[in-house]
Amino acid sequence: VQLALGWAAWKTYLGRAQTDDRRSLALATVYSSLASALRKASPEEALPVLEAELALSRRYWSHDEECILIAQTNVSICLGSLGRDDEALVLKRAIYARRVATLGISHEDTIRSGINISASLLALPRWDETRSLVLDTLLPAARRSLGPDHKLTIKLHYTLALALRYNPEGTRDDLLE
Repeated sequence: VQLALGWAAWKTYLGRAQTDDRRSLALATVYSSLASALRKASPEEALPVLEAELALSRRYWSHDEECILIAQTNVSICLGSLGRDDEALVLKRAIYARRVATLGISHEDTIRSGINISASLLALPRWDETRSLVLDTLLPAARRSLGPDHKLTIKLHYTLALALRYNPEGTRDDLLE
């Protein structure tokens, strides 16, 4: 129903200027409705829609950096689901760099973006990069700002454990670290 209303609103405001608030709101309604449907869709079906959403976010909401970062995150997660981990990693690194620049290293959203990078690094498998990112950068920031019992801090410990466990060149000393 929401999708039908979004399309109806979109058709109503289609002739207006691209900067018109009502046109932008109608487009946002269409995409939020599609986002719900995409959760049930295959990644192959979702990727073109998510890429279009990103392009439109950049075009219509270029002033809303959070909106663009969320759209980029959705595309990167979809790329990872398709096994295109190298492409996902490039996008995730750009998102992380932007979050560090705007929010700082210790912000929860920045740490979450770092966890997304570590997931791609594990999938590639780049054990040493994962270990370095988590141990040297993310884990100290998470402990300091979120505390040792926060779910993201615990997830970072788990990610570090995976990187150490599956690294074929890892030593016993690495595991005891």
